[in-house]
Amino acid sequence: MQPGDSVDAIAASQNVTAQTIIYDNQLVYPYALAVGQALLLTEAPDSSGEDASGSGTAALDAAKYPAYAGGYAYPFISRWVLAQTLPYLSDLFIFSYGFTAEGELVPPQLDDTFMITAAKNYGVAPILTLTPFGPDGRFSNYLISQVVNNETAKNTLIENISAQILERGFEGVDVDFEYILPEDKFAFAGFVRDIRTAVNALGYPVSVALAPKISDTQTGLLYEGKDYGLLGEAADYVLLMTYEWGYTYGPAMAVAPLNKVRQVVEYALTKIPPEKINLGIPNYGYDWTLPYVKGASKATTIGNVEAVQIAVARGAEIRFDETAQSPYFNYVLDNAEHEVWFEDVRSLSAKFGLVKEYQLRGMSYWQIMQLFRANWLLLDNTFAIQ
Repeated sequence: MQPGDSVDAIAASQNVTAQTIIYDNQLVYPYALAVGQALLLTEAPDSSGEDASGSGTAALDAAKYPAYAGGYAYPFISRWVLAQTLPYLSDLFIFSYGFTAEGELVPPQLDDTFMITAAKNYGVAPILTLTPFGPDGRFSNYLISQVVNNETAKNTLIENISAQILERGFEGVDVDFEYILPEDKFAFAGFVRDIRTAVNALGYPVSVALAPKISDTQTGLLYEGKDYGLLGEAADYVLLMTYEWGYTYGPAMAVAPLNKVRQVVEYALTKIPPEKINLGIPNYGYDWTLPYVKGASKATTIGNVEAVQIAVARGAEIRFDETAQSPYFNYVLDNAEHEVWFEDVRSLSAKFGLVKEYQLRGMSYWQIMQLFRANWLLLDNTFAIQ
């Protein structure tokens, strides 16, 4: 957007109805726009698909590529948001099922039956997401060690997962473990392989989430326990968790900068075939109060639509980092400066471009709790979702 742009003026210049722009981009009455804001136009003015207005809008890409799309959701998701999103998904990852050290399965605190039913009604596969959360609600590498190194506990857990699939109608399993101890690397890969054997026998796939590594020797508890080569072989497919460079307790920066995401993809491709790789995509942004103070600062998670609404309300100009391929802006509230990074149709289009460029299997969203309609419309036009 340029200063002075309006929905009506853009609609007239682009041969799109104002109501379509408002609906597709979830604009809020009185439909004010932020300088630098990107809009999705679902009716391009010419066959090139390029924006002719000069106002920072993004038109849809006409060339489709067959791909997969998954999305993670908690059982407290709005049923309306779920219904709005399911038509664009292949899989719905229901977050999450825990387990005890003895291998007993721990279901979510809230009933997830409506999610399983809704997914099936839309022809979407409901996926049981397995996580090793301890009593404190955090990933527990102790719990991981207890199960992956104990045949009895491991077999009990796999039997319980299989029973849950048969009884509840799940159509796959996603293994989302973090902070695996380096010494458990091989046992964890064997654990994923054993789950896959059992779940494949029921006719369904198993995936595993991978921290965003860029080398075999990358240090840190997030990375050392996850061997891309071993896990790529053990699972039917993988999710690259290519987000959280900008995160709650870190300095202000893009959540998923394209240059960093590309590094992870290029490393993954040296270990895993592209047809087994799903690119992780964040469906959120962060609002930081500046200056950042390590150990004291904490960002607020916000939705992508909410980010633009903040920019409009504060009169902030949205800028676009060409290296990170991400939008951001600054504003002042109560004498404190804020910096916001989020996703828009430009940043998402760049990520979709990576999927096409490297011929990846598709993408998975963390998470779909807030509706970002422009993303799903762009996804639908860019890919033939399988």
